[in-house]
Amino acid sequence: MKADIYEINNLNKKAEGSIDLPDSIFAIEPNFNVIKSVINWQLAKRRSGSHKVKTVSEVSGTTAKPFKQKGTGRARQGSLRSVQMRGGGVIFGPVVRDHGYKLNKKVRKLGLSSALSYLLNEKRIKVIKDPKFTKPETSKLASSVKGSGKTLFVYNDQTCDNFKLSAYNIKDVNILNVSGLNVYDLVNSKNVIFCESSIKSFVEKVSWIKLKQI
Repeated sequence: MKADIYEINNLNKKAEGSIDLPDSIFAIEPNFNVIKSVINWQLAKRRSGSHKVKTVSEVSGTTAKPFKQKGTGRARQGSLRSVQMRGGGVIFGPVVRDHGYKLNKKVRKLGLSSALSYLLNEKRIKVIKDPKFTKPETSKLASSVKGSGKTLFVYNDQTCDNFKLSAYNIKDVNILNVSGLNVYDLVNSKNVIFCESSIKSFVEKVSWIKLKQI
């Protein structure tokens, strides 16, 4: 599989070259069920799970019986902290918990490869030559992606710092280190733009993966 390489200022013009990408990662038959499973797994993991209510044992209050057991004509009560009392505890309420769950590593890898293959086939992935900005140039970068919709730039540790600074404040533009590449951010972007060195480092890192269709 080949992908064209563009200059950052000429994303919609003639390509400046091409790069070979492994078919096992960028040219498989996308499995959309797996993509959905991976996205659900990611969203579940990032839930805070910090919502909490107090149970009877945690409510502050007296331990004394509100009134005597018999003779009042009222229903018997044992504590003002009971769930039926105003200001009492809550039964079966939410507690601090982790919403994450385990997802097989092969499924996660297949989901990532499926997303990359789908986006590349839809011409929503582009590769640019490593940008070299002498200073932050936000307006220059913004004009390059104007009208492109939600765009994700994928960089690595070799990418020019001024380029990353230029992308921070542009509307509908996100940047992501290649080490954190994930299915949700890929699918949630209309266009994904890899720096040349970042896609090479990604391929070197995952080229040993042998994916099996599920």
